[in-house]
Amino acid sequence: MDKEILKQIIIDQANEPMPSSIVPRGQYQELTELARNKQVTILSGIRRCGKSTLMQRFRQENADSDYFINLDDDRLIPFQLEDFSLLIEIFIELYGVQNNFYFDEIQNIFQWERFIRRLHNEGRKIYITGSNARLLSNELGTHLTGRYIPIKLYPYSFKEFVAWKDPSILVKTRHNSTQIALIKKYFSAFMALGGLPEYLENQQRQYLHTLFESILYKDIIARHKLPQEKPIKEILYYLASNNTKEFTYNSLRKLVGLASSNTVSEYCNYFESCYLCFILSRFSYSLKRQTNSPKKIYFIDQALAENIGFRISRDRGRTLENIVFLQLLRQGNEIYYHKEKQECDFVIRDGYEISQAIQVCMSLTDEKTKKRELGGLLEAMETYQLKTGLIITEDESNTQVIEHNNQSYTVTTVPCWQWLLD
Repeated sequence: MDKEILKQIIIDQANEPMPSSIVPRGQYQELTELARNKQVTILSGIRRCGKSTLMQRFRQENADSDYFINLDDDRLIPFQLEDFSLLIEIFIELYGVQNNFYFDEIQNIFQWERFIRRLHNEGRKIYITGSNARLLSNELGTHLTGRYIPIKLYPYSFKEFVAWKDPSILVKTRHNSTQIALIKKYFSAFMALGGLPEYLENQQRQYLHTLFESILYKDIIARHKLPQEKPIKEILYYLASNNTKEFTYNSLRKLVGLASSNTVSEYCNYFESCYLCFILSRFSYSLKRQTNSPKKIYFIDQALAENIGFRISRDRGRTLENIVFLQLLRQGNEIYYHKEKQECDFVIRDGYEISQAIQVCMSLTDEKTKKRELGGLLEAMETYQLKTGLIITEDESNTQVIEHNNQSYTVTTVPCWQWLLD
């Protein structure tokens, strides 16, 4: 690559302004704690979830912060593995010798991991962002085994959404009636708008469409050299239209006319790799049964899922369930769903055991709904020998002791907004 062009790109990127308002992210503390760790720090997540902003904020508040390049710049299309040596040469010319390196969207460069390993062996501290979990893990696993620490970044949580809207509310641990009313108002907005930072700023549906197209063509079709676009779009369209519902790879195969269920499974792996959506398995102590059971689908952002799929009207219950799933994911839980005679939305595995059962519904005021939701939760609690269970609703709260099959179970119902802030 031409040296002068590369130098100009570095200078241009160094002068790009930071966003006027930055929402504190929980992962900032993780980055700070890893600053003295010699391992490569990997910050990954879906495109436009705030990885670059978080890295920029972190590096600008630390010494040795000038060795930065965003490799998702269209001017860097000619950049190849051998150009990394030229990059270091330019860094030294511009900023002198520094120890820290910051690479944004590094997976765009073929065999980048070889260069990173060389830097790591030289004792340099390296920070990387990327928007493809599978690509990063495969390449790092080959050349950097035991030499990196991953951090996942998601779109704004509800707490971060409130921090964006009105950070003063988060200062208090107890809220008065007016503040609770405001929190509920913000939660209603969060359900509709999701947590993608740029979309929250402009709230233009076209932005979500453009983001989806970028993920589809750059991170899925082009990266994996897929010959057919139509079945992939049809699968994503179906999954987004049926967010939080069960599906099988074979039913999707028939829907789009593919020859093999394995091909559909591989496509779904690609969707997960770029953090677009997540596949949830039914829990079973039998791995074969778990593998062959229907899956459930959840998307990275409720507004993005609505923009991709088709719905006659907004289903707030499904949106609520998707929000709870994402929060459980942020917490680092190993999540499954339970289904025997009845269904429980989420069970959390801790080691060899299921440690928690969670049911999600908009409201328990309807007796038929209450019977169904309690029935699924109690079945899961009985199956996994749990004495307590949780029901997350839009705005209901109580604790009750229920007698079931000669056993006592404590079921707590909590508003989702409260659970998310706690």
